[in-house]
Amino acid sequence: MNSMWWPPNATFGGFLHQGLFLLLSSVATFNYVMATLTGPSFLPKQWKPNNPNDAGKLQFCKICEGYKAPRSHHCRKCDRCVKKMDHHCPWINHCVGWANHAYFTYFLTFSILGSFQASIILGFAFYRGVHRYWYLTHGYRHLATVQFTMISIIMTIIAMGLAIGVVIALGMLLYIQIKSILKNQTSIEMWILEKAMYRRYCNSEEEDFYYPYDLGWKRNLSQVFNRKNLMQGDGIVWPVIDGCDQYTLTLEQIAQKAEKRARTKIFRCIRPATGHYLPIFSQGFRVCLSPPCTDEARIRLEPGDIIRVTRLRQHWLFGERILSEMELQNPKLQRKGPIRGWFPRRCAIELNQPEELNNSNDTDESEGGEAEGNEYVNNIFSDLPKKPQKVIVNGKTKQQKQNGHQKKNK
Repeated sequence: MNSMWWPPNATFGGFLHQGLFLLLSSVATFNYVMATLTGPSFLPKQWKPNNPNDAGKLQFCKICEGYKAPRSHHCRKCDRCVKKMDHHCPWINHCVGWANHAYFTYFLTFSILGSFQASIILGFAFYRGVHRYWYLTHGYRHLATVQFTMISIIMTIIAMGLAIGVVIALGMLLYIQIKSILKNQTSIEMWILEKAMYRRYCNSEEEDFYYPYDLGWKRNLSQVFNRKNLMQGDGIVWPVIDGCDQYTLTLEQIAQKAEKRARTKIFRCIRPATGHYLPIFSQGFRVCLSPPCTDEARIRLEPGDIIRVTRLRQHWLFGERILSEMELQNPKLQRKGPIRGWFPRRCAIELNQPEELNNSNDTDESEGGEAEGNEYVNNIFSDLPKKPQKVIVNGKTKQQKQNGHQKKNK
């Protein structure tokens, strides 16, 4: 279309226009390849901090069998802990992280510019091609340069729709990326900050939380786009603002997960769950019409399985299946598939007390077997965090202060 609408061999402007399009396409392709080949940089397996005393301030990854460095998170797709993980991108088949964040941002930028130019070319060429007969009959023969066939007009419409779609979709993604880079935040850290604000909204007695990595927009940009900083850094130690340390954000995340575990509910499976994303035949259309909008795994369950549930939806639950004693003793007997993920809500019932599990044991079991089963069940509930102890603040407990605030409000 470009060779017919603005031929590069006819004018110098057409030559520059064609060269600009090839330049944008080449630079976008180069940054795409570099973002894929460079990768985000993974944290070494079984990584430990240099100071053993700092291990208590970090989270432990069971899969990588090591501690997670500050700003590092485990990716289910890559199956590794990623340094400064932002998100997993299926386009590059990699995570976007510390080492390839700049390449990914450049790729988005030049892809948008190239697609925007392509949409202009296709739009003007389509207009001239549709009005070609009018140009010929009204004396504008020099404008009737675009000639369509049935296949070319269909391909032009499809390509124009794709180009405009890329501009809109990648434009929104680029806006999010630039916004996060200016604040020196990743998409995961944005979510952690939202939960930190919500925790302090619900409990005003929590200490104020300051995001430790926002050094000002100029230094934030240099951390991503300045190649010298990447060469000198390691993706583990980060500069922080005054009053914070390397573990400020990590400690906040640990506190959030502790509260999440405190809200854990125990469920027992009463009917099989296939582990399919759309279990139409086993669960019905109602469950399939309201699936969780996420690519997280679905777990397979059998009647009698015990699950720790942390997220609840109308027709789905998210939790982790507790391995049986036989699976713990012999990993080869462990059921295939993930043990953590979503499953239909109708497949399980909530258990409020350990006795409900104890009473569900077969009455034909021997006393020793029943005692072992009861001990296993009690261990499950003993692992859950107990109700928080009273904290003394200015001579009063938190509950007393809350009651006083409620009386004042009344």
